[in-house]
Amino acid sequence: MSLRVTQTMMNTQLLRNVSNNLGRMNNLQNQLSTGRRINAPSDDPVGLTFAMRYRSEISANDQYIRNVDSAISSLDYTDMTLGQAGNVLHRARELMVQGANGVNPQEGYNAIKLEIEELYNQLVEIGNSKFNGKYVFNGEQTETPPYSKLGLSDAGSPKAYNAATDPGQIKYELAPGMVMAVNMTGNQIFGNPVADDTDQNSDNVFQVLNNVVQALASGNNQKVSELIGKVDSRLNTILEMRAEIGARTNRVELVKGRLEDITVNLTSIQSKTEDADMAQVITNLKMEENVYQASLSAGAKLISPSLVDFLR
Repeated sequence: MSLRVTQTMMNTQLLRNVSNNLGRMNNLQNQLSTGRRINAPSDDPVGLTFAMRYRSEISANDQYIRNVDSAISSLDYTDMTLGQAGNVLHRARELMVQGANGVNPQEGYNAIKLEIEELYNQLVEIGNSKFNGKYVFNGEQTETPPYSKLGLSDAGSPKAYNAATDPGQIKYELAPGMVMAVNMTGNQIFGNPVADDTDQNSDNVFQVLNNVVQALASGNNQKVSELIGKVDSRLNTILEMRAEIGARTNRVELVKGRLEDITVNLTSIQSKTEDADMAQVITNLKMEENVYQASLSAGAKLISPSLVDFLR
């Protein structure tokens, strides 16, 4: 039994086909204008799931890279500050060698004493260094200065050699499951605090300089000579701290390189999943335009006959 085809059926089918052609053209034009193959969940539900996962991983990786950059900046600043402290101690040691000379008059000792006091004050300023508005050498107490700014000749207490800095660590998460401390505490660098300012055995750098000043004030060059070893001990500690910071920085640099490689890889995979092949899109769009023009041409011939045409 044959199906009776009416003019209405033909017109409806024509309009449906033209509408489908327009829909495909619209989809291709969207891909061409956005550069992406997936512009809506319906375009590729499975591909969209993978694309969203890749976006999430890239976002997390970008945060890790920002953490790494912050860690490197903090480590570099700490290393620079320790270098400044080392320079101050080297100058103090030179002055102590001069003060250990027994042929100096008391006026010479007094001149050396004045400069040692200024070096003490400079070390206090270094100990109270701030980075991004936070104190570097006071552990987690970043809003509190670790060392008193009272000079050796100032009345009052406590002095810098009495300070017990916070032992907390500032840690950054640099990768999934990897956490690294980026700070050094003041006690690690400048020495543990002393309760008695007459302590002659501590290698707390502030206490050592205090003892040097007292020895110079009394012209005790032998005592100054004995204290040189304490300064050398603290210089060695600073060198060890700088070596540790260098090792941490090298590791963080390796982590950063790895994270950047992961970002490049994830971005490439995301592009393959989500982005459109522009050459293919343009080719398909031109083909669909031709099909659309052909459907319009066929429709013009189909719809043009009317009752008047049959009555002629």
